[in-house]
Amino acid sequence: MRRNYKKKKIDDDDDPGRWLLTYTDLITLLLAFFVIMYSMSQIDAKRFGRMANALHGILQGGESIFYNENSDVSTEGHGALKFGDLRMLQKVVEQKVEKSDELKDVNMELTERGLVVHILERALFDGGSADLKPSSMEVLDLVFGEISDLPNHIRVEGHTDDRDITTNRYPSNWELSAARATKVVRYFIEQHNCSPNRISALGYGEYRPIKPNNSIENRSLNRRVDIVILTMELTNKEPSSDMYFLANQ
Repeated sequence: MRRNYKKKKIDDDDDPGRWLLTYTDLITLLLAFFVIMYSMSQIDAKRFGRMANALHGILQGGESIFYNENSDVSTEGHGALKFGDLRMLQKVVEQKVEKSDELKDVNMELTERGLVVHILERALFDGGSADLKPSSMEVLDLVFGEISDLPNHIRVEGHTDDRDITTNRYPSNWELSAARATKVVRYFIEQHNCSPNRISALGYGEYRPIKPNNSIENRSLNRRVDIVILTMELTNKEPSSDMYFLANQ
Protein backbone atom coordinates (compact mmCIF):
# COMPACT_ATOMS: atom_id res chain seq x y z
CA MET A 1 0.00 0.00 0.00
CA ARG A 2 2.77 2.43 0.88
CA ARG A 3 4.62 1.79 -2.33
CA ASN A 4 1.48 2.39 -4.43
CA TYR A 5 0.78 5.70 -2.60
CA LYS A 6 4.26 7.00 -3.27
CA LYS A 7 4.02 6.01 -6.91
CA LYS A 8 0.67 7.81 -7.30
CA LYS A 9 2.04 10.95 -5.62
CA ILE A 10 5.00 11.03 -7.97
CA ASP A 11 2.72 10.62 -10.96
CA ASP A 12 0.50 13.53 -9.79
CA ASP A 13 3.47 15.86 -9.28
CA ASP A 14 4.65 15.14 -12.77
CA ASP A 15 1.23 16.06 -14.33
CA PRO A 16 1.91 19.10 -16.64
CA GLY A 17 -1.76 20.21 -16.54
CA ARG A 18 -1.98 20.92 -12.80
CA TRP A 19 -1.17 24.64 -13.33
CA LEU A 20 -4.55 25.04 -15.03
CA LEU A 21 -6.28 24.57 -11.68
CA THR A 22 -4.41 27.52 -10.16
CA TYR A 23 -4.99 29.62 -13.30
CA THR A 24 -8.73 28.87 -13.24
CA ASP A 25 -8.95 29.85 -9.57
CA LEU A 26 -7.17 33.13 -10.33
CA ILE A 27 -9.53 34.00 -13.20
CA THR A 28 -12.53 33.20 -11.01
CA LEU A 29 -11.26 35.49 -8.26
CA LEU A 30 -10.60 38.30 -10.74
CA LEU A 31 -14.09 37.95 -12.21
CA ALA A 32 -15.63 38.10 -8.75
CA PHE A 33 -13.53 41.19 -7.97
CA PHE A 34 -14.68 43.07 -11.08
CA VAL A 35 -18.30 42.09 -10.49
CA ILE A 36 -18.09 43.57 -6.98
CA MET A 37 -16.40 46.73 -8.27
CA TYR A 38 -19.04 47.15 -10.98
CA SER A 39 -21.88 46.72 -8.50
CA MET A 40 -20.38 49.48 -6.35
CA SER A 41 -19.82 51.92 -9.23
CA GLN A 42 -22.22 54.54 -10.62
CA ILE A 43 -22.55 55.12 -14.37
CA ASP A 44 -23.09 58.70 -15.52
CA ALA A 45 -25.61 58.08 -18.28
CA LYS A 46 -25.52 61.68 -19.54
CA ARG A 47 -21.75 61.74 -19.83
CA PHE A 48 -21.75 58.36 -21.51
CA GLY A 49 -24.37 59.61 -23.97
CA ARG A 50 -22.35 62.73 -24.82
CA MET A 51 -19.24 60.65 -25.40
CA ALA A 52 -21.19 58.20 -27.57
CA ASN A 53 -22.54 61.07 -29.68
CA ALA A 54 -19.06 62.52 -30.08
CA LEU A 55 -17.57 59.19 -31.14
CA HIS A 56 -20.44 58.63 -33.55
CA GLY A 57 -19.83 62.02 -35.14
CA ILE A 58 -16.09 61.38 -35.51
CA LEU A 59 -16.58 57.91 -37.00
CA GLN A 60 -19.08 59.33 -39.50
CA GLY A 61 -16.64 62.01 -40.59
CA GLY A 62 -18.05 64.83 -38.48
CA GLU A 63 -15.90 67.78 -37.55
CA SER A 64 -17.99 70.15 -35.46
CA ILE A 65 -19.66 67.87 -32.92
CA PHE A 66 -17.36 67.46 -29.97
CA TYR A 67 -17.44 65.79 -26.60
CA ASN A 68 -16.97 67.97 -23.55
CA GLU A 69 -17.59 66.31 -20.23
CA ASN A 70 -18.29 69.71 -18.66
CA SER A 71 -20.92 70.60 -21.25
CA ASP A 72 -24.43 71.37 -20.03
CA VAL A 73 -26.01 70.01 -23.19
CA SER A 74 -27.90 66.84 -22.37
CA THR A 75 -28.26 63.83 -24.60
CA GLU A 76 -31.17 62.21 -22.83
CA GLY A 77 -33.93 60.40 -24.63
CA HIS A 78 -33.93 60.76 -28.38
CA GLY A 79 -31.16 63.37 -28.51
CA ALA A 80 -28.80 61.13 -30.47
CA LEU A 81 -31.56 60.34 -32.97
CA LYS A 82 -32.21 64.03 -33.51
CA PHE A 83 -28.52 64.64 -34.17
CA GLY A 84 -28.76 61.88 -36.75
CA ASP A 85 -31.80 63.53 -38.31
CA LEU A 86 -29.97 66.84 -38.56
CA ARG A 87 -26.97 65.15 -40.16
CA MET A 88 -29.24 63.54 -42.77
CA LEU A 89 -30.91 66.90 -43.36
CA GLN A 90 -27.49 68.46 -43.86
CA LYS A 91 -26.62 65.95 -46.56
CA VAL A 92 -29.95 66.42 -48.35
CA VAL A 93 -29.65 70.21 -48.43
CA GLU A 94 -25.99 70.07 -49.46
CA GLN A 95 -26.88 67.88 -52.43
CA LYS A 96 -29.48 70.39 -53.57
CA VAL A 97 -27.11 73.29 -53.01
CA GLU A 98 -24.43 71.65 -55.17
CA LYS A 99 -26.86 71.34 -58.08
CA SER A 100 -27.90 75.02 -58.07
CA ASP A 101 -25.70 77.96 -59.06
CA GLU A 102 -28.08 80.30 -57.23
CA LEU A 103 -27.28 78.54 -53.95
CA LYS A 104 -23.50 78.83 -54.14
CA ASP A 105 -23.52 81.29 -51.23
CA VAL A 106 -25.07 78.74 -48.87
CA ASN A 107 -23.06 76.39 -46.69
CA MET A 108 -23.75 74.58 -43.45
CA GLU A 109 -22.19 72.84 -40.53
CA LEU A 110 -23.39 70.61 -37.71
CA THR A 111 -22.42 71.97 -34.30
CA GLU A 112 -23.27 71.29 -30.68
CA ARG A 113 -26.16 73.76 -31.07
CA GLY A 114 -27.62 71.99 -34.09
CA LEU A 115 -27.53 72.43 -37.86
CA VAL A 116 -26.35 75.91 -38.84
CA VAL A 117 -27.15 77.11 -42.37
CA HIS A 118 -24.91 80.03 -43.32
CA ILE A 119 -26.34 82.29 -46.03
CA LEU A 120 -24.02 85.06 -47.20
CA GLU A 121 -25.29 88.62 -47.40
CA ARG A 122 -25.09 88.84 -51.20
CA ALA A 123 -27.58 85.97 -51.54
CA LEU A 124 -30.23 87.83 -49.55
CA PHE A 125 -29.56 91.56 -49.26
CA ASP A 126 -27.85 94.48 -50.89
CA GLY A 127 -25.11 96.17 -48.86
CA GLY A 128 -26.46 98.14 -45.90
CA SER A 129 -30.03 97.01 -46.61
CA ALA A 130 -32.47 94.69 -44.83
CA ASP A 131 -34.85 94.33 -47.78
CA LEU A 132 -34.86 90.84 -49.25
CA LYS A 133 -33.71 90.61 -52.86
CA PRO A 134 -36.08 88.83 -55.27
CA SER A 135 -33.46 86.14 -55.87
CA SER A 136 -33.34 85.39 -52.14
CA MET A 137 -36.74 83.71 -52.24
CA GLU A 138 -35.33 80.55 -53.87
CA VAL A 139 -32.75 80.16 -51.12
CA LEU A 140 -35.20 80.67 -48.28
CA ASP A 141 -37.87 78.49 -49.90
CA LEU A 142 -35.40 75.64 -50.23
CA VAL A 143 -34.18 75.88 -46.66
CA PHE A 144 -37.62 76.11 -45.12
CA GLY A 145 -38.96 73.37 -47.37
CA GLU A 146 -36.47 70.98 -45.80
CA ILE A 147 -36.99 72.02 -42.17
CA SER A 148 -40.71 72.71 -42.12
CA ASP A 149 -41.67 69.28 -40.76
CA LEU A 150 -39.10 69.25 -37.96
CA PRO A 151 -40.30 70.02 -34.42
CA ASN A 152 -37.00 71.77 -33.64
CA HIS A 153 -36.92 75.46 -32.81
CA ILE A 154 -35.52 77.69 -35.56
CA ARG A 155 -33.26 80.58 -34.60
CA VAL A 156 -32.44 83.16 -37.26
CA GLU A 157 -29.30 85.17 -36.52
CA GLY A 158 -28.11 88.28 -38.33
CA HIS A 159 -24.37 89.08 -38.59
CA THR A 160 -22.29 91.89 -40.07
CA ASP A 161 -18.60 92.69 -40.45
CA ASP A 162 -16.77 95.25 -38.30
CA ARG A 163 -17.24 98.25 -40.56
CA ASP A 164 -19.30 101.02 -39.01
CA ILE A 165 -22.70 101.85 -40.43
CA THR A 166 -24.57 105.02 -39.54
CA THR A 167 -27.79 105.78 -41.38
CA ASN A 168 -31.15 107.22 -40.43
CA ARG A 169 -32.63 103.73 -40.64
CA TYR A 170 -29.78 101.72 -39.07
CA PRO A 171 -27.68 103.70 -36.58
CA SER A 172 -25.38 100.71 -35.99
CA ASN A 173 -24.69 97.13 -37.01
CA TRP A 174 -26.93 95.97 -34.17
CA GLU A 175 -30.00 97.41 -35.84
CA LEU A 176 -28.99 96.18 -39.29
CA SER A 177 -28.30 92.61 -38.20
CA ALA A 178 -31.49 92.43 -36.13
CA ALA A 179 -33.56 93.84 -39.00
CA ARG A 180 -32.18 91.24 -41.41
CA ALA A 181 -32.89 88.37 -39.04
CA THR A 182 -36.40 89.68 -38.45
CA LYS A 183 -37.01 90.03 -42.17
CA VAL A 184 -36.18 86.34 -42.72
CA VAL A 185 -38.42 85.34 -39.81
CA ARG A 186 -41.30 87.36 -41.25
CA TYR A 187 -40.80 85.71 -44.63
CA PHE A 188 -41.04 82.23 -43.12
CA ILE A 189 -44.14 83.18 -41.13
CA GLU A 190 -45.97 85.03 -43.89
CA GLN A 191 -45.00 82.91 -46.89
CA HIS A 192 -44.71 79.46 -45.31
CA ASN A 193 -47.11 79.73 -42.36
CA CYS A 194 -44.34 78.95 -39.89
CA SER A 195 -45.64 79.07 -36.34
CA PRO A 196 -44.27 82.15 -34.56
CA ASN A 197 -43.86 79.99 -31.45
CA ARG A 198 -41.10 77.91 -33.03
CA ILE A 199 -38.96 80.64 -34.55
CA SER A 200 -36.99 83.59 -33.16
CA ALA A 201 -34.68 86.34 -34.43
CA LEU A 202 -31.39 87.62 -33.03
CA GLY A 203 -29.01 90.35 -34.15
CA TYR A 204 -25.33 89.97 -33.25
CA GLY A 205 -23.86 92.83 -35.24
CA GLU A 206 -20.13 92.28 -35.82
CA TYR A 207 -19.58 90.36 -32.59
CA ARG A 208 -19.90 86.76 -33.83
CA PRO A 209 -17.48 86.61 -36.79
CA ILE A 210 -16.50 83.29 -38.31
CA LYS A 211 -13.35 84.78 -39.84
CA PRO A 212 -11.02 87.61 -38.78
CA ASN A 213 -12.12 90.91 -40.29
CA ASN A 214 -8.75 91.46 -41.96
CA SER A 215 -9.58 91.05 -45.63
CA ILE A 216 -12.35 91.73 -48.14
CA GLU A 217 -13.03 88.01 -48.52
CA ASN A 218 -13.25 87.38 -44.78
CA ARG A 219 -15.57 90.33 -44.26
CA SER A 220 -17.88 88.99 -46.94
CA LEU A 221 -18.07 85.68 -45.06
CA ASN A 222 -18.93 87.45 -41.81
CA ARG A 223 -21.82 89.34 -43.42
CA ARG A 224 -24.38 86.59 -43.28
CA VAL A 225 -27.64 85.26 -41.90
CA ASP A 226 -27.46 82.02 -39.95
CA ILE A 227 -30.52 79.79 -39.77
CA VAL A 228 -29.95 77.50 -36.79
CA ILE A 229 -32.10 74.38 -36.40
CA LEU A 230 -31.58 73.75 -32.71
CA THR A 231 -31.08 70.29 -31.30
CA MET A 232 -34.06 68.74 -29.55
CA GLU A 233 -32.41 69.32 -26.17
CA LEU A 234 -31.99 73.06 -26.77
CA THR A 235 -35.46 73.21 -28.32
CA ASN A 236 -36.92 71.88 -25.09
CA LYS A 237 -35.18 74.67 -23.18
CA GLU A 238 -36.75 77.39 -25.30
CA PRO A 239 -39.49 79.26 -23.39
CA SER A 240 -42.97 78.76 -24.77
CA SER A 241 -45.89 81.18 -24.89
CA ASP A 242 -47.72 78.96 -22.39
CA MET A 243 -44.98 79.56 -19.83
CA TYR A 244 -45.37 83.33 -20.08
CA PHE A 245 -49.15 83.05 -19.96
CA LEU A 246 -49.11 80.98 -16.79
CA ALA A 247 -46.48 83.22 -15.20
CA ASN A 248 -48.69 86.28 -15.65
CA GLN A 249 -51.85 84.71 -14.23
